[in-house]
Parts: sequence; C-alpha cells; structure tokens
Amino acid sequence: MTNNYVYEFGDSLYLNITNRCPNNCEFCIRQFKDGVNGNKLWLLKEPTINELKEDIALYPLSKYDEVVFCGFGEPTCNLSVMSQIGPYLKAKGCKIRLNTNGLANLINNRDDVAKLIAPYVDCVSISLNASTAEGYDEICRSKYGKDAFYAMLKFAKDCVSHGIDTTMSVVDFIGEEEIAACAKVVESTGAKFRVRATIYEDTQY
Repeated sequence: MTNNYVYEFGDSLYLNITNRCPNNCEFCIRQFKDGVNGNKLWLLKEPTINELKEDIALYPLSKYDEVVFCGFGEPTCNLSVMSQIGPYLKAKGCKIRLNTNGLANLINNRDDVAKLIAPYVDCVSISLNASTAEGYDEICRSKYGKDAFYAMLKFAKDCVSHGIDTTMSVVDFIGEEEIAACAKVVESTGAKFRVRATIYEDTQY
C-alpha cells in the first residue's frame, strides 16, 4: 500500500482521500484491482489537509478539466478533509466533481451534506444501480441495509435543489429492463441519468 492521494486519469485530477466505504458493491473495482491507470490506491492512512495540499501542488491545476473526489473509497467518509480542500480548490478556479454512493447523510449522521458541499462542488455523480431498496441492498450490500436506498434518493434530490449538477448512474450489467426502471427513479429526483459500462477484471486502463 502507498499514500497515493492524488492521481491523473484522462483529463481530470483525482483525489483519493479515504478507503472507507459503507457499501460492498459486487461490481466494485476494489473487488479485483488495487488501483486504476497504474496508480495503487489502497492507503496506509488518510491524508491531512497539508499533505493533500502538498501533493496537489505537484500538479498544474489549469491543465485539468476538473478535480474529482474519487478514489478507493467513499469520499464523504472523510467529509472533514473534503470540506476544507474543496473551497481551497474552488478559490483556485477549479471545477469540482464528487463521485459518491449518495450516503453522505447517513455516514455523517446529519441531513444537510448537500447544502454543505454546494458552495464548492459543481457536479455530483451518484451510483444508483437498482430501482428498488431490495435490489440495491442485494447489489450494493450496504451496512445501512435498505435505508441506504432511500437516503441516496434524498441526497440526490437535495443536491438538485441546491443547484448542483447531479447525475445518477447505473452499471449496464443490470439489464435493459432494470435500467429502464432506474431511469424512472432518477426522473423522480430531478437528476440526470447515465448508464456506465461494467469494469471487468481483465479491463485495461
């Protein structure tokens, strides 16, 4: 393991601020890889603000289309660091995206995370992956059980209401019928809908 807090992928700069996650999704890349694009993303420890700033300083921020909170964990599990580095990056003119499972309110035992992040997060991508609480529980195996599904939908609605460009996504292995059902669920939140390709063990980055 290494403390690889910052890494490039495509035209974006990614921030890997935690390995914690309340879900154990059956399709998660963590099930069969230890990183992406040659970057090992399991951490020995989570970064301090100063450590993260030092690593970010090694990259020319103007080069990237966006800075993304997305690593080998759920970023909102480290909301303290995220809430400090987000405004820091926004002040530097960065566009900021959060990739999340949408369980921030449950994780942090509060109901206002969308409002908290709205000043510095431009867009949010939330993993939906099922059209019902039962289906979500089967696929994502959250420690919060079926409550996770409803908390995720509320978070999506909250993000939309606070002016964050919000997209909910599913992975294509769930099948066309379930994808269509998920699209209807997303429509009820006001968010956009996206279908992601499944990442398989032999996928090359």
